[in-house]
Amino acid sequence: MKNIFVINGAQNFGHSGGAYNNTVATVTKEFFANHAEYNVQVTNIEEGYDPDNEVIKFTQADVIVYHTPIWWFQVPFGLKKYLDEVFTAGHRKGIYNSDGRHAATPEVGYGTGGTMHGKHYMVTTTWNAPATAFTLPGEFFEETSVDDGVLFGFHRMNAFVGLNKINGFHFHDVMKNPDMEFEMGRYKKHLESIFETEPVNI
Repeated sequence: MKNIFVINGAQNFGHSGGAYNNTVATVTKEFFANHAEYNVQVTNIEEGYDPDNEVIKFTQADVIVYHTPIWWFQVPFGLKKYLDEVFTAGHRKGIYNSDGRHAATPEVGYGTGGTMHGKHYMVTTTWNAPATAFTLPGEFFEETSVDDGVLFGFHRMNAFVGLNKINGFHFHDVMKNPDMEFEMGRYKKHLESIFETEPVNI
């Protein structure tokens, strides 16, 4: 039995009601619930949480799945607050021990003090921006991918605590040209390709 921990960063704020990410989180939960080899837990951040209990969920998980919208080229403030509180609570409690450096050689070794080695994470994001904004010459993101650009810091955060990245999934143009049924079908196939066809080594 492998443990999956789903973190739903959907947030009701401004013109965003969080419905799209709630749907993605539900699809993820149902996918794993239909596979006997996986046990799944879900935290919906907007429903509240206890940081110490979340640390336990992190440390028990084999795979952490993050679902988040992208607001102003960052994760929402609710998810950022959650990460700040939970990772701080996890200091020397299974998430990380230090920044990894030693007094004798302080210039090297930064980012090697995590304690979640052997575990994995995956992230999905939802965007108003179309996929072509990241790929076409002259478009806004200057041919820089989501993962190499906006999510660079997010990925390094997970590496800092020792987590290994599984290829994620990005939903684009969800406000002006949404096609929920088609995109959820694509997403399910993504999950199948990782956790069924070629199961991740967890």
